Amino acid sequence: MKRIIFLALILVPTTYCNSKKTEAGTPEILVTIEPRKSYQTIEGWGSSLCWWAGQVGGWDQAKVNTLVDLFTDPDKLNMNIFRYNIGGGDNPLHANGHMASGKGKRAEMEGFKASATAPYNWDADKAQRNILLKIKDKRSDAIFEAFSNSAPYWMTVSGCSAGAGLEGNTKENLDPKNYLAFSNYLVDVCKHYYDQYGVVFRTLEPFNESYSHYWYFQGSQEGCHFEPQSQINVIQTLYPLLKNSNLPTQLAASDETNLNQFLTVMNAYKSDGKVLDKVLNLNTHTYSGTNEERTSIAKFAAEVGKPLWVSETGPDGGIELQSSLVFTQKLFNDMRYMKPSAWIDWQLMEEGNREWGLLVCNFKDQSYEILKNYYVRMQISRFFKRGYTMIETGNDQVLAALDPQKKELVIALLNTSASDKSIKIDLTNFTEKSLSPALYRTSASENCQKIESNAVKDHLLTYSLLKQSLSTFIIKLEN
Repeated sequence: MKRIIFLALILVPTTYCNSKKTEAGTPEILVTIEPRKSYQTIEGWGSSLCWWAGQVGGWDQAKVNTLVDLFTDPDKLNMNIFRYNIGGGDNPLHANGHMASGKGKRAEMEGFKASATAPYNWDADKAQRNILLKIKDKRSDAIFEAFSNSAPYWMTVSGCSAGAGLEGNTKENLDPKNYLAFSNYLVDVCKHYYDQYGVVFRTLEPFNESYSHYWYFQGSQEGCHFEPQSQINVIQTLYPLLKNSNLPTQLAASDETNLNQFLTVMNAYKSDGKVLDKVLNLNTHTYSGTNEERTSIAKFAAEVGKPLWVSETGPDGGIELQSSLVFTQKLFNDMRYMKPSAWIDWQLMEEGNREWGLLVCNFKDQSYEILKNYYVRMQISRFFKRGYTMIETGNDQVLAALDPQKKELVIALLNTSASDKSIKIDLTNFTEKSLSPALYRTSASENCQKIESNAVKDHLLTYSLLKQSLSTFIIKLEN
């Protein structure tokens, strides 16, 4: 029986296990892969559709088709998880105002209901819907989640879907008397998409960074602050409505901005004693957090028996390639310590910004450029596929996973430093005979490019890891 092993190799300039110097003085790193220690099974990789799809979905359809292919094709980004934003919709008097001057016109999300007595306007949000439906057609295995940043403005205390109170003095904005109306709104949108388009939202997330305190009246985007108890009250209102809708959709929570806030809110849920039973999926953002907090979250998710997603995250600054490689270290830390089954970008396309998207574009003239970020992400999302199980590497800069049939092994290493590194991958825990591997690499001059590779000899792969690069090996093994 033949076996194929994929190895995606990634290294950063921090402490390595079993490191020594070569004769030339180059640090040599030994990494041993341990398949007997297995962890989470990958559900996939993806992105929110907010805000880029709300702009790009109205482009020339040939361009839209090309973009969807760039994101979803198994030989490209291979993304299969997408989060659809149910827009609340701000006060029409605020159009081209505080959000347009803050995060841009793209942040003025369209809502489906203009007032408590108005009928639903299902023609709203055509562009985001167009992207969603094209993804559905392209990927039969796509997983969709619906999420809300804010209730419609007319349900809020402030009359503004950006928040309540003044900047730095955030208050809760959803009027408690409208918890039921908000819950009905979310369920009605999910049901419309199911009935009209056959879109199944596996989960519905009613919150977004809601424990954070930066949502304020006439702020830069839709957002709504909820204290943990208010979140619990909303879930208790929403859950029976969703259950009685006969939709297959279940709830996710709570999408906090960082790991500390997520742990605070989850501990409140646990103390409540009932609300966690109503939640299928635990979602968190990882804009900040420590590996100790990641470990605590992994333990919490295991104790309560819930799947865990990194439902949104973004870079920490820097120049394009360097920024993307450092961002990949965050991905490694999340996958190794927190053990989520899915890892999801915030934006795929950004205007006038080369760090926060995988493509930079001009929404008005419908032009775009593929960035290094795209190829760096491809080195992971293309090879660490849905259904693969993460296994132990003993190293913070190394990821590894096996496919369901244990015929492919994926290993990832990252080098953000300004110098090359010599690495040896020890495969003695695999009994198969190794054959010559194929190799793909992204560096300053390469974009997931296939290059020459050394052979595996005596279950050992030796490789010179290029500075500022990310490499992917494909190794065939046979019994």
